[in-house]
This record gives sequence, structure tokens and C-alpha cells, in this order.
Amino acid sequence: MKIAVVGATGMVGTVMLKVLEERNLPITELIPVASERSAGKKLSYKGKEYTIVTLADAVKMKPDVALFSAGGDTSLEWAPKFAEVGTTVIDNSSAWRMDPDKKLVVPEINGDVLTANDKIIANPNCSTIQLVMALAPLHDKYKMKRVVISTYQSVSGTGVKAVQQLDNEEAGIDGEMAYPHKIGRNALPHCDIFLENGYTKEEMKLVKEPKKILRDDSFSVTATAVRIPTAGGHSEAVNVQFENDFDLADVRKILSETSGVIVQDDLANNLYPMPINAHDKDEVFVGRIRRDESQENTLNLWIVADNLRKGAATNTVQIAEYLIENSLV
Repeated sequence: MKIAVVGATGMVGTVMLKVLEERNLPITELIPVASERSAGKKLSYKGKEYTIVTLADAVKMKPDVALFSAGGDTSLEWAPKFAEVGTTVIDNSSAWRMDPDKKLVVPEINGDVLTANDKIIANPNCSTIQLVMALAPLHDKYKMKRVVISTYQSVSGTGVKAVQQLDNEEAGIDGEMAYPHKIGRNALPHCDIFLENGYTKEEMKLVKEPKKILRDDSFSVTATAVRIPTAGGHSEAVNVQFENDFDLADVRKILSETSGVIVQDDLANNLYPMPINAHDKDEVFVGRIRRDESQENTLNLWIVADNLRKGAATNTVQIAEYLIENSLV
């Protein structure tokens, strides 16, 4: 299995390499790909050095699978070129997510939509992945009507420049700004760009992507996405109204039995999900499970995950695993 990692030197690309190493995919040849200024430099994987190549060179090498995390413009230009030579591209940008001809996949939920003919597969937004991991089994049982989401997203979701801004602020250094305001000791209700409807692009991803993944547009979603000064890990306060009533014990049981989900909900011992504890883990953590007493059939949840792992790199690698295990590549 010849696998290319496009954007191998970036924040998500670095985590992808780590996840590939941990999960021990059957890689016979690794092709690290980055920008032309990084081409020729060395990168270490499983104790062996590999030379970083350009996108053009990587296409000529015809990898079986290419894991992309190099931004939307790069994906739009280069994913079709890889697909043309027979490579299956799994793309971590937003470029292909809402394309009606492309699959948007969280393997535990809708891996069954994949076929050998899918040459460009989209990885969902980080906030969407952790949301649907918790909501999918509950939707199957109780049928969602309306979902209200408030996110508390880490600076690592923006990228290296934002992490550096927070580090600089904490160290009292004036440096380059990733955000229009300070992020330290602050909260910015401003994730991604603002759209004409007054929502941000991030908020609209949360509105649209779950419907595509769950193959159901019968429920409605609204979201407010907020950037907070945590280094890693996204948190979400989620309010879900169902068609049918539920029992809290059953809700906890369903979530506890869901692969990839861990319930942390022991109030007597102050146990609830926190980004600091989700760091470097692949699971989605759910807690503060309680009934919304202001409205019938409505549930409150607190959902936390490492946005660079399950929210990006791990889900991408899991899609590759699914393709390999089901002989689709």
C-alpha cells in the first residue's frame, strides 16, 4: 500500500503521520508531500527518513491513497489530478464536503456509503465529527427535530499562526496576529469568515454537514461557534429536541455502547469532559447529560474531542482503514 500524506509538515499532517504510525496501516511506501519550499527536506517516520516531494512528483508516483490536509485551494486543484491516475483521495479541507457527487464520511456512522469508485472522499469539519458521533445513535432511537449548538473551539483549529499568537500573548510578546483581536483571556464569537446571513462559515458547516452524514434533512440545526484560548480540543454545548421522549438511563447506555464514544458523567466526583483530558485521544467524550426542563423531549449534552485527532487526522486515517479492510482500494 503506497500512501501519500499531502501537507505532511503542517499541524494536521504531522498528527496524521503520528496516527498512521500508531494504527500500523499496511504501508509499503510512504510519500510525504509538502510545498515546493519544503521539497527535498527530510522527515522521520517509524525511525526511517523520507524525502519530502512536491505535489507534481507525488502524482507521478501514483499512490494508492492520498491523505490531504493542505487547504481548500490545494485540494480543489490537485485532488482531481491524483484521482485521474487512480489514487483515492481523502481530503480534510472543506473543498468537497458539500459537493453532491462526493461522500462525506465518519466511518462509524456512514462508512457503508463508500465504494471503489469514490476517488475523492471528504472528511467532515472537526466540530461536525464529534457532534455526529454523539448524536447519530440518539437520532436512530429518538429522532431529532432540532439541534442548538454552541461551540468552544481551541486555537489549534485555526492553525499554527493562531497557536503562536496565544503563546506570544501568554509570554508578553508582540507578534503576528491570526485573529482580529487578542485571544488570551478572551472569547471570540468569530470562527472562520462571516457570511451574508450573519453566520460564520464554521457555523454553517455545523448546520449542513450533519444532515449529509446522517442522510436525513428532516431535523433543523442552528449554531454559534466561539474561539477560546485553549491550545487544543473543541467543546460543544448541545441542546437536542427529539420527536420521541427518552429515559436518561437509556441515553447514557446508548452512548456508552457507541464505538468511539466515552461517557464521562459523574457529577459527585466532578467528572465531565474537558479538552485537557481529551488531548491526544481518539474518542469523543460526552457528559453533563441532562433533561432540558424548559421544553419536552429535549436533552442537553456537553461533547468534547481532540480536534486534531478524531476531528481531523484520525478520522481521515480511519476512512483509509475502512477502504483497505473492505477491499475498496
